Amino acid sequence: MLVMDRSTHRTFDALVDEAAAAPVEGWDFGWLDGRATEQRPSWGYQRLLGERLAAASAALDVQTGGGEVLAGAGAANFPPTLAATEGWPPNAARATRLLHPLGALLVASPQDAPLPFADGAFDLVTSRHPARVDFPEIARVLAPGGTYFAQHVGGRTNVELSAFLLGPFAVPTAREHEVEAAQARAAGLEVVQCRNERLRLEFSDVGAVVWFLRKVVWTVPDFTVDRYRGRLRDLHERIEREGPFVSTMSRTLFEARKPARP
Repeated sequence: MLVMDRSTHRTFDALVDEAAAAPVEGWDFGWLDGRATEQRPSWGYQRLLGERLAAASAALDVQTGGGEVLAGAGAANFPPTLAATEGWPPNAARATRLLHPLGALLVASPQDAPLPFADGAFDLVTSRHPARVDFPEIARVLAPGGTYFAQHVGGRTNVELSAFLLGPFAVPTAREHEVEAAQARAAGLEVVQCRNERLRLEFSDVGAVVWFLRKVVWTVPDFTVDRYRGRLRDLHERIEREGPFVSTMSRTLFEARKPARP
């Protein structure tokens, strides 16, 4: 849990301007310390990731962001061959600087492109919060008997925050864990576990919301401060009047296996 400490009566413009200027590269949410809290899933993904990396011989981390989660799993756990992909140039540069000294190769590859690796190249494929999950490609690069292990952003994540900014909208179902399990099976994978938890997220000031929306861009896909300044001011006034804005996160622990050859 991040520790929440409400801002002390800073103006709307000061909060928004600060958040609009703050860097959002990588996948580190430390900027929100004292300004937001996020309930964590019960399973401890990074620890489990380290255990699986330690048992692998060749692994791939897909959409690694700035490489922070992979590095945090512990270089001592890294298998002899470890690659990672990332499509956003600022994150790819950050991940290169972080992961290369630890012995991991970063490949700059768009998230909607085929994985730039040979069939059956890895016995482990991992990902934390991939924006897009291409199960056929994951199945292709997995060796027979190999495992896909990931933590996904589940369906209906942050619908409260999205709806506050956007108004009523049709909630997509593609990231519901049952839908993803069916997609994995259709790609020829055997689902080992697919656990979903709904978790509480609180924002204590509008600046935290602005920074979050700049970083987690799929929450409000067309977000800019200027476009949503009116609704952001409404949100600021609501937080000042009622306290933290509460939204709901969804996380899925997903593990699937490619069948071994007969």
